[in-house]
Order: sequence, then structure tokens, then C-alpha cells
Amino acid sequence: MSRKIVFFILVAGIVVVGFACNNYSKIIKSGNNELKYETGVDLYDKGDYSKALQFFDILRAVHRGTEKGEKLTYYSANCYFQMKDYQIASYYYNQYVQMYPRGEHAEESAFLSAYCNYLESPRASLDQTSTYIALRELQSFIDMYPKSAKVEEVHRLMDELRGKLEVKNYNIGMLFYKMGDYQAAITSFENLLDDYPDTDFKEEVLYSITKAYFTYAEKSIKSRKDERYEKTIESYNNLLYLFPESGYLKEVEDINKEAHKNLKNK
Repeated sequence: MSRKIVFFILVAGIVVVGFACNNYSKIIKSGNNELKYETGVDLYDKGDYSKALQFFDILRAVHRGTEKGEKLTYYSANCYFQMKDYQIASYYYNQYVQMYPRGEHAEESAFLSAYCNYLESPRASLDQTSTYIALRELQSFIDMYPKSAKVEEVHRLMDELRGKLEVKNYNIGMLFYKMGDYQAAITSFENLLDDYPDTDFKEEVLYSITKAYFTYAEKSIKSRKDERYEKTIESYNNLLYLFPESGYLKEVEDINKEAHKNLKNK
């Protein structure tokens, strides 16, 4: 293909695009809402979500509470979802559920609203606000649609999010321990066990609590030592009972003996 032909094709393409953009601008500025709706839906069907939203944003208020309004809210949510703007997509999916609870896409939108927050959930080391919101919305979905085919997937997503929170809480406890703030470390670890009794970190947590209580007791004033040595022994016994084959027992056995010795020598 000659350079001249290529040049003319490129020029023609630019002209077509420029004409189309100019035409869309005229439609948006016109008072023909039906044409705006048809144009927006056509752009949506073609996957031009950003341009489609320009029409949908104008029309949602016009058609609020109508069949077209229902579709526009759903289409808007899908546009933002496809554009990976999950926070706004969640907002519109949730708005759809609130405004059209018996709508064709109500169940799907309730799930996708929660799923968007799941996708927004960051790695464990970062703020987990989106994770808590996602868990709340996923549970709400189960409450609303207990027989939905999505329930099994929702449980899987919730387990994944809870696992992330477990990791974060465990890391917070370890950070306090390494900083020498043993009281805060113990509180964090015990909260982890209360909130997630089946956590995969249980063995490591019981081991860390035992060590933390013993070190805390050693550094405590005399009037508080006995209480914290007793907690050391209690934590050791919990580890021994729940994990009799634990590789940590050999290390904390000496701590347990020392705690007993200090109590006897009172």
C-alpha cells in the first residue's frame, strides 16, 4: 500500500471521528431526549462506556422511576464497572437496588455492588475500610437472597476477605510485640482469637502470647508480676492442649517452668 493511500485513509479516519464527535455534541445539546437515549444505548452496546455515560448522566434524572430510568441506572453501573471505577460502580448498583428492588437486575446489582467493594479491598498491610464494607454488603446479599446461585461464591469471597483481616491483625500483634509493647500485643492477639477462633494463626498466636506474657511479667512492677506469670502458664497450657505436637513447645517449656518457679519463690 502506497504512502499516499495510507495518508488518505488516516485523513478520512480523522474526519469521520471528528464528524462523529461533533454529531454527538449536537445530540447532547439538543432537546431530543429520545435520540439521546438511543445514542447512549448504541454507544453502550459498542463498548464506548465513557461516551455513553455522557448521555446517561443527563437522562437518569429525566427518566427517574421509569422503565428507562431503571435501565439507565443499570447501564451506568455497568459502564463504571467496565471502566474499573469500582467505587462509583458500587454506588450505582446499590442505587439500582434501592430504587428498583423488584427490577430485573436487582439480585445481580446487589451482588455486584458488594463485589465492587471486594475488588477495592487492598493488600493486608493497607487500610481495610473497603474490606469491612465488602463483608457487610456480601452478608447483606446472603440475607436478601439466601437461595441465590451466588451464595456459594459469596461465602468464598467472604472467607478470602476474612483471611486478609486475620493477616492484618496478626501482623499488628507482631508489630506491637517487636516494639516491646507487650500489653498491646497481647490484646491484639487475644482479639484475633476472639474474632477468628478457627484462624490458621492460632498456634503462632498462642506461642506469641505465652512469650509476651512472660516478658511482660518480667518487666512488670512486683504487684503485677504474679498475675502475668499465671497468664503465661495459662497460655502455655492452651498451646500444649491444642497443639501437643507443636514445634514451639520446646522453646516455651522453659518459660513455663520459669513462671512456675517465680510464683513458688514469691
